[in-house]
Amino acid sequence: MHPIDWIILLLFPLALLLAALSTRAYARSVSGFLAANRCAGRYLITVAYGMAQLGVISLVWYWQQNYDVAYTSIWWGLMEGPAMIVIALSGWVIYRYRQTRAMTLAQFFEMRYSRNFRVFAGLVAFLSGIINYGIFPAVAARFFIALCGLPDAIAIGGFSLDTFPLLMAVMLATALVFVFVGGQIAVIVTDFLQGSFANVVFLVVIGYLLWLFPWSKIETALLAAPEGRSLVDPLDLGREENFNIWYWVITVIVLFYGMMSWQGESGYRAAALNAHEAKMANIFNGWRFRVLMLITLVLPVAIRVVMTDPDYAAQAQLIEAYTSAQATDALAAEVRAPVAASHILPAGLLGLFAAALLGAFISTNDTYLHSWGSIFVQDVVLPFRRTPLSRRAHLLLLKGSILGVAVFAFVFSMLYEPNQYIAMFLALTGAVFVGGAGSAIIGGLYWKRGTTAAAWTAMIAGMTLSGGGIVLKQLDAATLHPGAVLEVAGGDRVIRAPLLPRTEEATWVQAEGSPLAFRAGLLEAGDGDSAAAASIELAWGSGRTPLGTFAIAAGDRVTGQLPDGGGYVLRHDPPSAARRLLAPLSFVRNELTGQVLTFWSIVIAILLYIGVSLLGWLRGQPPHDLDRLLHRGPHAPPGDESRPVGRGTWLERLGFDAEMTRWDRVATALTLLWPFCFTVVFIVVTIHAVRHGLDRAWWVGYWHWWTYLAFGVAAVVTIWFLVGGLRDLRRMFARLRAYVVDDSDDGRVE
Repeated sequence: MHPIDWIILLLFPLALLLAALSTRAYARSVSGFLAANRCAGRYLITVAYGMAQLGVISLVWYWQQNYDVAYTSIWWGLMEGPAMIVIALSGWVIYRYRQTRAMTLAQFFEMRYSRNFRVFAGLVAFLSGIINYGIFPAVAARFFIALCGLPDAIAIGGFSLDTFPLLMAVMLATALVFVFVGGQIAVIVTDFLQGSFANVVFLVVIGYLLWLFPWSKIETALLAAPEGRSLVDPLDLGREENFNIWYWVITVIVLFYGMMSWQGESGYRAAALNAHEAKMANIFNGWRFRVLMLITLVLPVAIRVVMTDPDYAAQAQLIEAYTSAQATDALAAEVRAPVAASHILPAGLLGLFAAALLGAFISTNDTYLHSWGSIFVQDVVLPFRRTPLSRRAHLLLLKGSILGVAVFAFVFSMLYEPNQYIAMFLALTGAVFVGGAGSAIIGGLYWKRGTTAAAWTAMIAGMTLSGGGIVLKQLDAATLHPGAVLEVAGGDRVIRAPLLPRTEEATWVQAEGSPLAFRAGLLEAGDGDSAAAASIELAWGSGRTPLGTFAIAAGDRVTGQLPDGGGYVLRHDPPSAARRLLAPLSFVRNELTGQVLTFWSIVIAILLYIGVSLLGWLRGQPPHDLDRLLHRGPHAPPGDESRPVGRGTWLERLGFDAEMTRWDRVATALTLLWPFCFTVVFIVVTIHAVRHGLDRAWWVGYWHWWTYLAFGVAAVVTIWFLVGGLRDLRRMFARLRAYVVDDSDDGRVE
């Protein structure tokens, strides 16, 4: 980091703080703190909400993913196109949810089901959310340590403090200040400014990388991938374990099922001016997925060039040295992008990139802190009160809860050990709530026969299945392994590793806190249950200096001396009858990704919700009054502009309803033209490739022109949303100045 980079990085949050302070006067009511008094327009929500979703952790997630699969992720991601068109045009879930006027999802659950279910769902959402959020500070801290080249420890006043916890504390405190100053109003305003800034910076970074690395070099790097792990041919992913075609099929299913289930951005759900603005914001949000996230693809592709092109051998060596020093493969993949960016980007641009990423951290964290802290108060504490809280007491309780979430995230980040890709962890922890909540939401909004008992059943099933998956994934692999196990004691660490048939690709395992490394395997081929002798290689230091190779029979142990004077102990534990019973759990832990476990929790929750609801219908349970729930017909509030639902014209049935102005229809058509055209391309080319085949050279050419097309469209969309967002920002402040506070609008259900 050059001094100019540090100046940019430090000035940016100060500018955001000034913007947050301008909102302080408008967040003195509960509805202002929780939902920005429902005054936000479509562009403001689109940019701010998009930035809230695009935190450092999301970027690291995509950089991990796209370094492994590159352009193939874009191709299979096109399956989301038809789903997103239907969701956007129909206002799927989000339109009806906004009609309920609920501030949080669990408030809707009380309106639709019962107060007890609200409390239970709110508690499950809160626990699922804070566990999911718990790794955000750790990922961000490691990211900035790698990006900025920070030392492991910092000397302050004669004391040496570890950089990792200190940086987490400072960044969390920064996000807390933004939330405390202006609640959801400050969150929306600052997230919009951060999103607009980040979009511009990312465009500049993408342009620089495409200029720095000619397409000829990119093509060479892309074509260097082995068979079965192609970076350009989406049909050549036979050996890809995490991000294969099934990952994307499940993603499409989750798009429909999980709409509105995840409450990490619940403040945005309630902040829209009306249901129509919420629907339009959801339509425009599609651009974020289609072009504005191009940075998540171009940067890892550029890193591929650096790691494979001899012209960049010096940078590749530095990157490799940093990543190989990490304790696990997941951690190495996590820090690869920031350490590479620090060696690729020039002074000034590196500072802008770091500032944009700091904004991404603040936007996601202030949003999540606000959401999870609010959910605990609104949906777990508030329903137990017989009398409403005073405005001051309510706001103090909300801030105290938000502070508690921050403390939990700090402690969780200190204790959590990454053992899987971020995408898989987030999918699994999110499914603790989403797995059952999706059924309760969709059934509650669209099916009058859905019952409270069905909602309880689906929620408990989703929570149990996904929660069990989290526990299994966190257990040491050797704990569940049904076969032979190797125990290696060296330095201050004891590692137990499953013994499997030995292959040439056996992974080196590094003993944490010690330069000792080992790799092992059974000498005889088999299913891993054999008590055959094990072959263990020991090595020392980053250069993997050999210490010897040993063959140890089942039940034996070997001891020896390390170069630093310490000792090591190797022990080969044979399989037992009791451990063989763990085979199913071992299969789930090792063979099923978090995405697959999420899918099965969804399927089971849906079947249970439908089955229990039908049982209620057979027993004569009356249907729910959806018109009252959605404030339709005789239940519509004064001044409501929504039209009654009818057959309408064919355009209205497609989603171009009577509430849309002429510009709304033009903008919607332009927005949906991209996924529609590329859906057609996806179907035609996939069928042709399956039947006749397409070589990698064709795919490289296709991705060449696609990259530059996406870059051009991203530039246009960035300007469009910046102008529209500034207009909405001015209008929101005008509405806030005219807003009359209603203290009864605090999330209670009368």
